Amino acid sequence: MYAGMLRVRLFEERVRELFAGGRIPGFLHTSVGQEAVAVGVAAALRPDDYVLSTHRGHGHLVAKGGSLRGLMAELYGKANGICHGKGGTMHIADASVGYLGANGVLAAGCVLAPGVGLSIKHRKSGQVVVTFFGDGAANRGPFHEGVNMAALWKLPVVFVCENNRWASTTAHALSAAGGSIAARAAGYGIPGEATDGNDVLAVWEAVTRAAERARRGDGPSLVEAHTVRWVGHFEGDPQAYRPRTEAAEGRQRDPIARLEAALREQHRLDDAHAARIRDGVIAEIDDAVAHAEGSPLPQPHDALTDLFAHYPWRD
Repeated sequence: MYAGMLRVRLFEERVRELFAGGRIPGFLHTSVGQEAVAVGVAAALRPDDYVLSTHRGHGHLVAKGGSLRGLMAELYGKANGICHGKGGTMHIADASVGYLGANGVLAAGCVLAPGVGLSIKHRKSGQVVVTFFGDGAANRGPFHEGVNMAALWKLPVVFVCENNRWASTTAHALSAAGGSIAARAAGYGIPGEATDGNDVLAVWEAVTRAAERARRGDGPSLVEAHTVRWVGHFEGDPQAYRPRTEAAEGRQRDPIARLEAALREQHRLDDAHAARIRDGVIAEIDDAVAHAEGSPLPQPHDALTDLFAHYPWRD
């Protein structure tokens, strides 16, 4: 988990630098400070379990075991990216690791997840599907529709709300009636649990309980992980809507530093071991950048590949 969180953090910090330098095109949402949620969830899952992500989803894919090379090349828009340069930052998918896709539509995963859960139930595979969404997305209709259906049919779905306090630029306190997302689970007759999203072990424990319930056939659960994003809603966001002290508060509760302190206290990590882990992650990221920058751009005709429909003019 320590190495996993460090991999997510250092990857996104490098991506931010590359984006600021004009080497990565388009738009960018990062999850710096929220690494414990992605890694804690992934650690509670089997390799064959599924994940549905959000527009802030790099960390989810990295934690689920996605290729740093493939992800970096995708962010560069290169032909050998995970989605051949067509998905970019908000529409990444990698079915090979059970990552069924990021989504730019808020709460869309909440209605896709019951479909995945229904497939699992019919196949009797014992898998689960996790769908991530933000606190703002929890106020949209698809969240309620998806939880309702999953609860009715007892589908193996774990709904994970990453509550980072902000729905884009609107404060959670001003947009969520009742205050608690987890408490909404009671309306659907399923368990709801709020947890410290800056404590990777707390997230892992909560999602482990939810996944075990799902595998038993007892249906879905809702986990609300409270965290703080250190950066703006998007890269370049001036963040005029929130006090500067909030990011500082997040840094004081840094999930990586918290786990590192616990590991050192238990004599399971020392300076040399920590340095080896960090150096190894940095080498992976350096390799991913070199791979992406040396990769080809898609060709114009590639726009007509990977389509659902058949177009006669391609013949």
